[in-house]
Amino acid sequence: MNRRQLLHTLSGNLAGAALATLLSASAGAHGPPNAPLAPRARRVIWLFMHGGPSQLDLLDYKPQLRRLHGQELPAQVRGTQRLTGMTSDQASKPVAASLFGFQQHGQSGSWISELLPHTAGVVDELCIVRSLHTEAINHDPAVTLLQTGHQQPGRPSFGAWASYGLGSETEDLPAFVVLVSRGSAARPADPLYARLWGAGFLPSSHQGVALRASGDPVLYLANPPDVSGAMRRDQLDALARLNGLAAQRELDPEIATRIAQYEMAFRMQASVPSLTDLSDETEATFDAYGPAARQPGTFAANCLLARRMAERGVRFIQLYHRGWDQHYNLPSDLRLQCGDVDQPCAALIRDLRQRGLLDDTLIVWGGEFGRTVYSQGKLDAANHGRDHHGRSFTVWLAGGGIRGGLVHGETDDFSFNVVHNPVHVHDLNATLLHLLGIDHRRLTYRFQGRDYRLTDVGGNVVREIVRS
Repeated sequence: MNRRQLLHTLSGNLAGAALATLLSASAGAHGPPNAPLAPRARRVIWLFMHGGPSQLDLLDYKPQLRRLHGQELPAQVRGTQRLTGMTSDQASKPVAASLFGFQQHGQSGSWISELLPHTAGVVDELCIVRSLHTEAINHDPAVTLLQTGHQQPGRPSFGAWASYGLGSETEDLPAFVVLVSRGSAARPADPLYARLWGAGFLPSSHQGVALRASGDPVLYLANPPDVSGAMRRDQLDALARLNGLAAQRELDPEIATRIAQYEMAFRMQASVPSLTDLSDETEATFDAYGPAARQPGTFAANCLLARRMAERGVRFIQLYHRGWDQHYNLPSDLRLQCGDVDQPCAALIRDLRQRGLLDDTLIVWGGEFGRTVYSQGKLDAANHGRDHHGRSFTVWLAGGGIRGGLVHGETDDFSFNVVHNPVHVHDLNATLLHLLGIDHRRLTYRFQGRDYRLTDVGGNVVREIVRS
């Protein structure tokens, strides 16, 4: 045996041990056999408002700010909180009351902005969490923390963890699908990176698949000219045999993943066109989601696709809507952004409810942080902006075991600090996993000598918002 053969044999043994570890980790992903969690939800639809929607203007009503409008934010309210470089040196930080009206809605009497009239119509389905907080104050670290459990890139996204922990309910579509839409706001949207729906160090089969808004939803979905389905099947069979030989020789679990992904791609050639063909939807459905639902790539069309994916067993559906970073022109741009999402979100909830899918579909709406109570730049009578604010912001949840008609948590009179029932982003993710039937402390993956998890070293289930 020469040195090359020796090293190859040793590496094969190590790979075998690694594979055994991976299989063991996968088998224990749901928690200890003697203490399983009862899942309330089977799937997640995450409606991510990328850029940070203003909680003050949408869901966290602060009427007392009208008498303080234009006055300087008290130093004791700000305390020692970090500010972004965009306003940390701003000489004056005047309080900016919301220019929009609020009313109470539903049996719960929750206060909702005039910008969200359709959401107000389903308010009793919602649990509004007003006390979310994060350490991150800039977009990329904040989105990465909320979606992967850490501010630095490289870890698996929530959807990848859900796929790893629960597996797939369908053989014809990926367990994790991503749809991105651009908002109507004039401000250029902040960048979105594919790693936000990546698998990190998990097997690559768990990464999200992003569907495109124009052309084929997935690149190379159709066979090349003069290549029939039977020819394609023969190619994949030959490739699978070659990869199978390599898997036996190398004992690399990623080779098995590659074989499975080739097969998934083949099945998607039939399933994705059927998914994205909306010709079987009724006029009443299009009317419910709004006129933009007929335009591929819009948020409304993506919400309709999300319902179709839920019907077909997709485990985790991530919708990104860009353009919520209102550092200026907030009154006009926020109105446009809400016009994009308000009606489709409400229609999605009603549609899922009508089809018997809402009770086991967990919907999440919100961004990576909120906005400051003080104005960024000059405060005009009809115009202003707001900076990033991670100390307190608002999300809403619906379906999937969530208590509807509930407001959880409270902020101070300036929506600047949490004063009751704080919810960290790790707590939110722990709760979502709990509703999926997963103990967040036991959903782990060993990588580079350490057991990693979505909630890092924190996270507590917020049981007050879980339906008993």
